[in-house]
Amino acid sequence: MIATLHLFEPLEQKLIDLLKSLSVDDWNRPTVAKLWTVKDVAAHLLDTSVRTVALAQQHAGDPPEAINSYHDLLNYLNQLNADWVKAMRRVSTQTLIDFLQLTQKPMIDYYHSLDLQAPAMFPVAWAGEVESRNWFHIAREYTERWHHQQQIRDAVQQDGIMNREYFYPMVDTLLQALPYNYRTTTAPDGTCITVTITGKAGGTWIIQYQNNKWQLVDTAKQNVTTVTLTADTAWKLFTKALPAEEVNRRVKVSGQKKLSEPLLKMVAVMA
Repeated sequence: MIATLHLFEPLEQKLIDLLKSLSVDDWNRPTVAKLWTVKDVAAHLLDTSVRTVALAQQHAGDPPEAINSYHDLLNYLNQLNADWVKAMRRVSTQTLIDFLQLTQKPMIDYYHSLDLQAPAMFPVAWAGEVESRNWFHIAREYTERWHHQQQIRDAVQQDGIMNREYFYPMVDTLLQALPYNYRTTTAPDGTCITVTITGKAGGTWIIQYQNNKWQLVDTAKQNVTTVTLTADTAWKLFTKALPAEEVNRRVKVSGQKKLSEPLLKMVAVMA
């Protein structure tokens, strides 16, 4: 289990402090979220907190049309996100901050009310799960809050959450998707692939192929491929914020490079 519940409150306070410090120009800066400005990303964070509060109050909103595939789910979520962000462009930045502050406590209280080992209402689809425990669902939500705040910090060049306390649980959660992303890749039994994120905030993750499947393990007995990247590269790569032409320049692969390909294409967000 990856513990993230204790991080929501300080992370959200960091968000409010960050937004209050922004200039008019800062709010309009582009982000790595492609078409979204800093204000748009902040609006999206409000959207996710509003939806969580509505869920806690047993309000689901309009049901989606038939969702028969992962692609259908992505299209549905992308349209929800786009509609909200467009509407929030009518709202002042101060009102946006006020709304974020209003929804933070009920959002966090809802996460604390959940039984961490009980089945979650929504599975972590990018990890290939059809049923997830609440701890994983909450950790997934933490990665959302973290990486969108970091998109803003990256755009306005403000540090604050790229340290081990906040970064490591986020990336540890994202890398739970490794076995799923290697599901169509085969190798001799015992083959290991190592992912190393450099710096004090990073660490090492290993997957091993055994009995026709990949799984995360603690030690590498037959390591054949090592992928090394910085923390900044890692969060951008796994959240689809790193241009393809940047990947080869920023990621070091040693050993069998073919086995690094699923990792380099991995997206651990709904995008």
